[in-house]
Amino acid sequence: MLSLDKDFLKGSIPPLVTPFRDGAVDYDAYAGLVEFQIREGSHGILVNGTTSEPSSLTVEERNHIVDVAVEAAAGRTTIVVATGSQSFAETEALTRHAAAKNAIDALLIVTPYYARPPQRGLVEYYRQLNTLHDKPWMIYHIPGRAAVDVKIETAREIDAACPTFVGMKHASLDLGYVSELFEQVDEDLRVFVGLEELSFPMMAVGACGLMNAVGNLRPRPLAEMCEAVWAGDLFAARALHRRLFEINKAVFYDINPIPMKYMMKRLGIMPENEHRLPLVPATAELERKLDTVLEKMGLV
Repeated sequence: MLSLDKDFLKGSIPPLVTPFRDGAVDYDAYAGLVEFQIREGSHGILVNGTTSEPSSLTVEERNHIVDVAVEAAAGRTTIVVATGSQSFAETEALTRHAAAKNAIDALLIVTPYYARPPQRGLVEYYRQLNTLHDKPWMIYHIPGRAAVDVKIETAREIDAACPTFVGMKHASLDLGYVSELFEQVDEDLRVFVGLEELSFPMMAVGACGLMNAVGNLRPRPLAEMCEAVWAGDLFAARALHRRLFEINKAVFYDINPIPMKYMMKRLGIMPENEHRLPLVPATAELERKLDTVLEKMGLV
Protein backbone atom coordinates (compact mmCIF):
# COMPACT_ATOMS: atom_id res chain seq x y z
CA MET A 1 0.00 0.00 0.00
CA LEU A 2 1.19 3.49 -0.85
CA SER A 3 1.84 5.56 2.27
CA LEU A 4 -0.17 8.80 2.37
CA ASP A 5 -0.08 11.92 4.51
CA LYS A 6 -2.68 11.53 7.27
CA ASP A 7 -4.66 14.56 6.07
CA PHE A 8 -4.69 13.57 2.39
CA LEU A 9 -7.71 11.93 0.76
CA LYS A 10 -10.36 12.00 3.46
CA GLY A 11 -13.70 13.59 4.28
CA SER A 12 -16.89 14.13 2.33
CA ILE A 13 -16.21 13.78 -1.40
CA PRO A 14 -19.61 13.66 -3.15
CA PRO A 15 -20.03 11.93 -6.55
CA LEU A 16 -21.34 14.74 -8.73
CA VAL A 17 -24.32 14.22 -11.01
CA THR A 18 -24.04 14.94 -14.73
CA PRO A 19 -26.35 17.76 -15.87
CA PHE A 20 -27.89 17.31 -19.32
CA ARG A 21 -29.66 19.84 -21.49
CA ASP A 22 -31.47 18.76 -24.68
CA GLY A 23 -29.58 15.48 -24.68
CA ALA A 24 -26.09 16.96 -24.36
CA VAL A 25 -23.88 17.25 -21.30
CA ASP A 26 -24.28 20.73 -19.81
CA TYR A 27 -20.65 21.47 -18.99
CA ASP A 28 -21.39 24.97 -17.72
CA ALA A 29 -23.88 23.56 -15.22
CA TYR A 30 -21.30 20.96 -14.21
CA ALA A 31 -18.78 23.69 -13.46
CA GLY A 32 -21.47 25.30 -11.31
CA LEU A 33 -21.87 22.08 -9.33
CA VAL A 34 -18.12 22.03 -8.62
CA GLU A 35 -18.36 25.60 -7.34
CA PHE A 36 -21.36 24.67 -5.19
CA GLN A 37 -19.43 21.86 -3.52
CA ILE A 38 -16.45 24.09 -2.76
CA ARG A 39 -18.71 26.82 -1.38
CA GLU A 40 -20.62 24.38 0.81
CA GLY A 41 -17.52 22.93 2.45
CA SER A 42 -17.09 19.51 0.86
CA HIS A 43 -13.60 18.09 1.22
CA GLY A 44 -13.43 17.15 -2.44
CA ILE A 45 -15.40 16.01 -5.46
CA LEU A 46 -15.76 12.63 -7.15
CA VAL A 47 -15.98 12.93 -10.93
CA ASN A 48 -17.81 10.32 -13.05
CA GLY A 49 -19.01 8.16 -10.17
CA THR A 50 -22.18 6.05 -10.34
CA THR A 51 -24.36 9.08 -9.58
CA SER A 52 -23.05 10.72 -12.76
CA GLU A 53 -24.75 8.09 -14.97
CA PRO A 54 -21.38 7.11 -16.46
CA SER A 55 -22.72 4.18 -18.47
CA SER A 56 -24.73 6.67 -20.54
CA LEU A 57 -21.65 8.79 -21.29
CA THR A 58 -19.08 8.29 -24.03
CA VAL A 59 -15.40 8.03 -23.16
CA GLU A 60 -14.89 11.44 -24.76
CA GLU A 61 -17.65 12.98 -22.61
CA ARG A 62 -16.28 11.47 -19.42
CA ASN A 63 -12.80 12.73 -20.24
CA HIS A 64 -14.10 16.21 -21.02
CA ILE A 65 -16.00 16.28 -17.72
CA VAL A 66 -12.65 15.63 -16.01
CA ASP A 67 -11.18 18.61 -17.85
CA VAL A 68 -14.10 20.82 -16.82
CA ALA A 69 -13.80 19.72 -13.19
CA VAL A 70 -10.09 20.52 -13.09
CA GLU A 71 -10.64 23.96 -14.59
CA ALA A 72 -13.59 24.77 -12.32
CA ALA A 73 -11.87 23.59 -9.15
CA ALA A 74 -8.71 25.54 -9.96
CA GLY A 75 -6.70 23.75 -7.29
CA ARG A 76 -9.12 24.59 -4.47
CA THR A 77 -10.27 21.08 -3.57
CA THR A 78 -9.38 17.41 -3.83
CA ILE A 79 -10.42 15.74 -7.09
CA VAL A 80 -10.98 12.00 -7.34
CA VAL A 81 -11.88 10.61 -10.76
CA ALA A 82 -13.78 7.37 -11.31
CA THR A 83 -12.17 5.76 -14.35
CA GLY A 84 -13.72 2.29 -14.38
CA SER A 85 -15.92 0.76 -17.05
CA GLN A 86 -17.14 -2.67 -18.07
CA SER A 87 -14.21 -3.22 -20.44
CA PHE A 88 -10.48 -3.02 -19.89
CA ALA A 89 -10.01 -0.93 -23.05
CA GLU A 90 -12.42 1.81 -21.88
CA THR A 91 -11.00 1.76 -18.37
CA GLU A 92 -7.49 2.11 -19.79
CA ALA A 93 -8.49 5.13 -21.90
CA LEU A 94 -10.27 6.81 -18.98
CA THR A 95 -7.44 6.05 -16.56
CA ARG A 96 -4.70 7.33 -18.86
CA HIS A 97 -6.54 10.61 -19.40
CA ALA A 98 -7.20 11.31 -15.72
CA ALA A 99 -3.82 10.10 -14.48
CA ALA A 100 -2.01 12.42 -16.89
CA LYS A 101 -3.37 15.48 -15.06
CA ASN A 102 -1.39 16.82 -12.13
CA ALA A 103 -4.56 18.30 -10.60
CA ILE A 104 -6.14 14.87 -10.17
CA ASP A 105 -5.41 13.59 -6.68
CA ALA A 106 -6.61 9.99 -6.91
CA LEU A 107 -8.50 7.49 -9.04
CA LEU A 108 -11.47 5.27 -8.20
CA ILE A 109 -11.79 2.15 -10.37
CA VAL A 110 -14.96 0.08 -10.19
CA THR A 111 -14.85 -3.67 -10.41
CA PRO A 112 -15.64 -4.54 -14.05
CA TYR A 113 -19.37 -5.10 -14.21
CA TYR A 114 -21.49 -7.54 -16.21
CA ALA A 115 -18.55 -9.93 -16.84
CA ARG A 116 -18.64 -11.32 -13.27
CA PRO A 117 -14.90 -12.14 -13.35
CA PRO A 118 -13.22 -14.68 -11.07
CA GLN A 119 -11.19 -13.30 -8.18
CA ARG A 120 -7.87 -13.99 -9.95
CA GLY A 121 -9.20 -11.96 -12.88
CA LEU A 122 -9.79 -8.98 -10.59
CA VAL A 123 -6.22 -9.16 -9.30
CA GLU A 124 -4.78 -9.22 -12.82
CA TYR A 125 -7.17 -6.50 -14.01
CA TYR A 126 -6.06 -4.08 -11.33
CA ARG A 127 -2.40 -5.10 -11.57
CA GLN A 128 -2.29 -4.22 -15.26
CA LEU A 129 -4.14 -0.95 -14.73
CA ASN A 130 -1.67 0.02 -12.01
CA THR A 131 1.19 -0.22 -14.53
CA LEU A 132 -0.39 2.66 -16.49
CA HIS A 133 0.00 5.36 -13.84
CA ASP A 134 1.48 6.41 -10.52
CA LYS A 135 -1.62 7.98 -8.94
CA PRO A 136 -3.08 6.78 -5.63
CA TRP A 137 -6.10 4.69 -6.51
CA MET A 138 -8.97 2.86 -4.85
CA ILE A 139 -11.28 0.00 -5.72
CA TYR A 140 -14.92 0.93 -6.14
CA HIS A 141 -16.64 -2.01 -4.46
CA ILE A 142 -20.32 -2.05 -5.37
CA PRO A 143 -21.40 -5.68 -5.67
CA GLY A 144 -25.10 -4.80 -5.99
CA ARG A 145 -24.50 -3.11 -9.35
CA ALA A 146 -21.34 -4.83 -10.60
CA ALA A 147 -22.44 -8.38 -9.65
CA VAL A 148 -18.96 -9.21 -8.36
CA ASP A 149 -17.65 -9.15 -4.81
CA VAL A 150 -14.03 -8.47 -3.86
CA LYS A 151 -13.06 -11.05 -1.28
CA ILE A 152 -10.81 -10.00 1.59
CA GLU A 153 -8.02 -12.27 0.38
CA THR A 154 -8.37 -10.73 -3.09
CA ALA A 155 -8.03 -7.25 -1.65
CA ARG A 156 -4.88 -8.46 0.09
CA GLU A 157 -3.48 -9.79 -3.21
CA ILE A 158 -4.33 -6.53 -4.99
CA ASP A 159 -2.58 -4.59 -2.25
CA ALA A 160 0.55 -6.70 -2.70
CA ALA A 161 0.48 -6.50 -6.51
CA CYS A 162 -0.32 -2.79 -6.94
CA PRO A 163 2.22 -0.22 -5.65
CA THR A 164 -0.15 2.75 -5.55
CA PHE A 165 -3.27 1.04 -4.21
CA VAL A 166 -4.59 2.96 -1.19
CA GLY A 167 -8.13 1.83 -0.40
CA MET A 168 -11.74 1.33 -1.37
CA LYS A 169 -15.14 2.93 -1.71
CA HIS A 170 -17.37 0.34 -0.07
CA ALA A 171 -20.99 0.46 -1.27
CA SER A 172 -22.38 -2.55 0.52
CA LEU A 173 -24.36 -3.19 3.71
CA ASP A 174 -21.62 -5.54 4.95
CA LEU A 175 -20.17 -3.42 7.74
CA GLY A 176 -18.10 -6.31 9.07
CA TYR A 177 -16.20 -6.36 5.77
CA VAL A 178 -14.69 -2.98 6.61
CA SER A 179 -13.25 -4.15 9.91
CA GLU A 180 -11.87 -7.22 8.14
CA LEU A 181 -10.18 -4.98 5.55
CA PHE A 182 -8.39 -3.04 8.28
CA GLU A 183 -7.45 -6.23 10.11
CA GLN A 184 -6.39 -8.36 7.14
CA VAL A 185 -5.03 -5.82 4.63
CA ASP A 186 -3.85 -2.58 6.26
CA GLU A 187 -5.19 -0.41 9.07
CA ASP A 188 -4.21 2.71 7.11
CA LEU A 189 -6.42 1.91 4.10
CA ARG A 190 -8.58 4.78 2.90
CA VAL A 191 -12.11 3.37 3.10
CA PHE A 192 -14.94 5.63 1.95
CA VAL A 193 -18.61 5.01 2.75
CA GLY A 194 -20.70 4.42 -0.35
CA LEU A 195 -24.14 3.93 1.21
CA GLU A 196 -25.92 6.76 3.00
CA GLU A 197 -27.46 4.59 5.71
CA LEU A 198 -24.01 3.48 6.87
CA SER A 199 -22.36 6.91 6.86
CA PHE A 200 -21.94 7.31 10.60
CA PRO A 201 -21.61 3.60 11.50
CA MET A 202 -18.84 2.97 8.98
CA MET A 203 -16.93 6.09 9.99
CA ALA A 204 -17.23 4.98 13.61
CA VAL A 205 -15.33 1.77 12.76
CA GLY A 206 -12.61 3.57 10.82
CA ALA A 207 -13.77 4.81 7.42
CA CYS A 208 -11.95 7.99 6.41
CA GLY A 209 -14.87 9.69 4.73
CA LEU A 210 -17.98 9.62 2.56
CA MET A 211 -18.64 9.38 -1.15
CA ASN A 212 -22.41 9.68 -0.87
CA ALA A 213 -24.90 10.71 -3.55
CA VAL A 214 -26.82 12.85 -1.06
CA GLY A 215 -23.78 15.12 -0.92
CA ASN A 216 -25.07 16.62 -4.17
CA LEU A 217 -28.00 18.00 -2.22
CA ARG A 218 -26.74 18.55 1.35
CA PRO A 219 -22.94 18.93 1.22
CA ARG A 220 -22.35 20.86 4.42
CA PRO A 221 -23.93 18.48 6.99
CA LEU A 222 -21.95 15.59 5.53
CA ALA A 223 -18.70 17.53 5.79
CA GLU A 224 -19.62 18.52 9.34
CA MET A 225 -20.31 14.89 10.25
CA CYS A 226 -16.84 13.86 9.08
CA GLU A 227 -15.28 16.69 11.05
CA ALA A 228 -17.24 15.74 14.18
CA VAL A 229 -15.94 12.15 13.94
CA TRP A 230 -12.38 13.41 13.53
CA ALA A 231 -12.82 15.60 16.60
CA GLY A 232 -14.06 12.60 18.59
CA ASP A 233 -17.53 14.08 19.03
CA LEU A 234 -19.53 10.98 18.15
CA PHE A 235 -22.73 12.34 19.67
CA ALA A 236 -22.66 15.32 17.31
CA ALA A 237 -21.82 13.07 14.36
CA ARG A 238 -24.68 10.74 15.22
CA ALA A 239 -27.08 13.68 15.51
CA LEU A 240 -26.10 14.85 12.01
CA HIS A 241 -26.56 11.33 10.67
CA ARG A 242 -30.06 11.18 12.12
CA ARG A 243 -30.90 14.65 10.83
CA LEU A 244 -30.15 13.41 7.32
CA PHE A 245 -32.19 10.22 7.72
CA GLU A 246 -35.24 11.29 5.70
CA ILE A 247 -33.26 12.79 2.85
CA ASN A 248 -30.96 9.74 2.78
CA LYS A 249 -33.99 7.51 2.26
CA ALA A 250 -35.49 9.85 -0.33
CA VAL A 251 -32.40 9.62 -2.55
CA PHE A 252 -33.33 5.99 -3.17
CA TYR A 253 -37.08 6.28 -3.66
CA ASP A 254 -36.21 5.47 -7.26
CA ILE A 255 -33.00 4.52 -9.07
CA ASN A 256 -30.15 6.90 -8.24
CA PRO A 257 -29.87 9.69 -9.41
CA ILE A 258 -33.52 10.14 -10.49
CA PRO A 259 -34.75 11.47 -7.12
CA MET A 260 -31.52 13.41 -6.59
CA LYS A 261 -31.76 15.30 -9.85
CA TYR A 262 -35.37 16.29 -9.22
CA MET A 263 -34.58 17.60 -5.74
CA MET A 264 -31.52 19.47 -7.03
CA LYS A 265 -33.65 21.19 -9.65
CA ARG A 266 -36.36 21.89 -7.06
CA LEU A 267 -33.79 23.61 -4.82
CA GLY A 268 -32.21 25.56 -7.69
CA ILE A 269 -28.88 23.74 -7.49
CA MET A 270 -29.00 22.96 -11.21
CA PRO A 271 -31.34 24.03 -14.01
CA GLU A 272 -32.71 20.70 -15.31
CA ASN A 273 -33.32 17.17 -14.09
CA GLU A 274 -32.79 15.58 -17.47
CA HIS A 275 -31.49 12.01 -17.89
CA ARG A 276 -30.33 9.76 -20.69
CA LEU A 277 -32.11 6.52 -21.46
CA PRO A 278 -32.67 4.04 -19.96
CA LEU A 279 -33.06 6.42 -16.99
CA VAL A 280 -35.99 8.83 -17.10
CA PRO A 281 -37.05 11.81 -14.93
CA ALA A 282 -39.14 11.46 -11.79
CA THR A 283 -42.84 10.78 -12.22
CA ALA A 284 -45.40 13.27 -10.94
CA GLU A 285 -46.18 10.92 -8.06
CA LEU A 286 -42.50 10.70 -7.11
CA GLU A 287 -42.15 14.47 -7.36
CA ARG A 288 -44.96 14.92 -4.84
CA LYS A 289 -43.35 12.40 -2.51
CA LEU A 290 -39.98 14.15 -2.75
CA ASP A 291 -41.57 17.56 -2.25
CA THR A 292 -43.02 16.28 1.01
CA VAL A 293 -39.57 15.24 2.18
CA LEU A 294 -38.06 18.60 1.23
CA GLU A 295 -40.83 20.40 3.10
CA LYS A 296 -40.37 18.20 6.17
CA MET A 297 -36.64 18.95 6.10
CA GLY A 298 -37.36 22.70 5.89
CA LEU A 299 -35.60 23.01 2.55
CA VAL A 300 -38.56 24.48 0.67
